Amino acid sequence: MVETSEQPATFDLETDVLVIGYGCAGAAAAFEAASAGAEVLVLDRAGGPGGASALSGGEIYLGGGTPIQHACGFDDSPEQMAAFLRAALGPGADAAKIELYSAESVAHFHWLVERGVPFRPSLWDAPAWVPPTDDGLMWLGENSWPFTELATPAPRGHRPTAQDFGGKLLMEVLVAAAESAGARAQYDSAATELIVADGRVAGVRARRYGRELTVRARRGVVLTTGGFVDDEQMLAAHAPRLTGHTKVSAGTDDGSGIRMAQAIGAAVRHMSTGQVGIALIPGLAARGILVNGRGRRFVTEDTYPGRIGQAALFREDMGVWVIVDERAFEDVPEPQRWGVRPAHLAETAAELGDAIGLPHGALAETLTRYNEFAARGTDPDFHKASRWLRPLTPPLAAVDIRAGVRPPGQSTARRGTGASVFTLGGLHTTVDGAVLDLGGAPIPGLFAAGRASAGLHGEGYISGTSLGDGTFFGRRAGATAAR
Repeated sequence: MVETSEQPATFDLETDVLVIGYGCAGAAAAFEAASAGAEVLVLDRAGGPGGASALSGGEIYLGGGTPIQHACGFDDSPEQMAAFLRAALGPGADAAKIELYSAESVAHFHWLVERGVPFRPSLWDAPAWVPPTDDGLMWLGENSWPFTELATPAPRGHRPTAQDFGGKLLMEVLVAAAESAGARAQYDSAATELIVADGRVAGVRARRYGRELTVRARRGVVLTTGGFVDDEQMLAAHAPRLTGHTKVSAGTDDGSGIRMAQAIGAAVRHMSTGQVGIALIPGLAARGILVNGRGRRFVTEDTYPGRIGQAALFREDMGVWVIVDERAFEDVPEPQRWGVRPAHLAETAAELGDAIGLPHGALAETLTRYNEFAARGTDPDFHKASRWLRPLTPPLAAVDIRAGVRPPGQSTARRGTGASVFTLGGLHTTVDGAVLDLGGAPIPGLFAAGRASAGLHGEGYISGTSLGDGTFFGRRAGATAAR
């Protein structure tokens, strides 16, 4: 571990456990540390708590047989949950974290409920980014191919009882719980450097209103500072495919926690990985087809939309279109279309393909093949579920994803490349949140959770694994630091 120079003779503030960042992981860490009897201080560079967690849809990936699953008529097990996550989270997924998270998922559900997070025992049973209801359970690709062949399908997207986006409600509850346990917070305070003394992390230097501030942590520092999507230099160096797109963040995911830990010898993992929110309406995609710049289908349309987004960006450079007919478009209620309108209309597939610049005849060939399979109720090419298979009939429409969508509560559409991204890579940590150095040894006094760490993820992502991973491993990091 790299020793920092010029150790402060005295500190401006002292605490047992210092948490840097007040999103879901920070709140969970603060609660557990304070509940264990430690004095806890949370620093956040913003003017209040919440971060990207408060802006999220609020989904928490939970399973293994939660009361909400049972109430909705689904049996599940930790083994089936783990099997799905190993496949869905892609190459490099952390098997040990997945096994532990799945085994203790029901207990984590009860922890959230005990803190005051409400879940309604009802299911939203259609593809969606964020359901327009307060249903407490949703599918996140578990019932789509190829996962149906790898694990018994069960919906595991648990949603706080809120219309549309539930992240704000979740953070209000978690922050209140942390404060009731005794944690205190100081805002407008940006940590800039870890202080190392006598072979362990002893605190941080920070800046508040232009003044340097030193904080001593007698037991440990927990980094929950988020990812690095807001730092263009880090993106260019580690995840260049994520540059140039809309960012999913609160504007403070600048990688500062990751860089501070790297400066004293911390290891990182999967820094090139990222999630891609694609600007399409999942209900429209499932009812139609998705084609690339060659006029060919490239992914099953009824899967988790983030999986579609990764395929669109990493394989097709966002050159994709949603093709629907009038019935498919009208079957999605207008409020659920998030302002999406077709960019082109045509009486034939050939005319539509020409209008959007596809190779002549390619879309017509693709649609003919799709319609033949749909008429038989099977999709041997991409295994779309029979529920969504139906021949598309003229007139036809093409939706340009670059036109963006307008989520509830927003007055204008999110225009751009059609991709909204955030990073998945971060500090290499144990299941208890200890940050590891380049040799694989824990750095004394340093812990991390949430997007500042690599977490469960490999190259893949499923909604709810940010809030689920962050709260679960944030709890463990806070408890371990308090000890």
